[in-house]
Amino acid sequence: MIVEQIWTANNYRNFNYLIVCPQTGEALAVDPLDHEKCLAAAKAKGWTITQILNTHEHRDHTGGNDAVVAATRAKVLAHANAKDKIAGMDRGLKAGDVIKIGKTVELECLDTPGHTMAHICLRAHGDHPALFCGDTLFNAGAGNCHNGGHPNELFGTFANQLNKLPENTLIYPGHDYIVNNLGFTLDREPDNAKAKALLPSVQQQDPGKPLVTTLAMEREINTFFRLTSPSVIKRLREAFPDLPDQPDPKTVFIKLRELRNKW
Repeated sequence: MIVEQIWTANNYRNFNYLIVCPQTGEALAVDPLDHEKCLAAAKAKGWTITQILNTHEHRDHTGGNDAVVAATRAKVLAHANAKDKIAGMDRGLKAGDVIKIGKTVELECLDTPGHTMAHICLRAHGDHPALFCGDTLFNAGAGNCHNGGHPNELFGTFANQLNKLPENTLIYPGHDYIVNNLGFTLDREPDNAKAKALLPSVQQQDPGKPLVTTLAMEREINTFFRLTSPSVIKRLREAFPDLPDQPDPKTVFIKLRELRNKW
């Protein structure tokens, strides 16, 4: 499996992806908002985009569909419940469905509600597992729930799905928010040495060649995985004095998401 991460350099700081079968050159375009860059990258490498996967229905992820379809006749895939929200959808996906790319690549669909209620993440198995996670999981952060989602479901996705993936899973998010997210981590957990050490290097990184984290790293630097940290809970109690003595992880997650909305 070849992964081409495409930095859009737009105001929303989107990442687009081409996932390619090295044997046939067939490619899946994930959220190809910057259709010009996606098409140019495929042309330069001799790849053929045959499918488009929208992780969810927001326009900053679907806005390039029409241009890519016009250029390639690619089929559009998305969550089955997004059929009335994404024009021209050819295949509705549910948990456990498999997307085949060429002869060598198979991706498992995960139904991951929270950012929206019709959100798909893609999981690659094998020796080099990977997660293409749209706006569900960011480097050092979690998606918001402002436009059609809910934090209860987002917690369920983190706790019951993402947190159970192999530690060496590579994380490919839909946006580059790592600098701000690490700032939030350190605001919530000032003694997080891993986040503190990482921040200066990512402040200087080229988003066109970004750090690709693993789930193991996310568990160290991402507040939304650190729900039992005494430091996180202590700081959270300063904002929410009525927090129980031993708050459950769901309560901590939802309160953190509430704080991140205003931070």
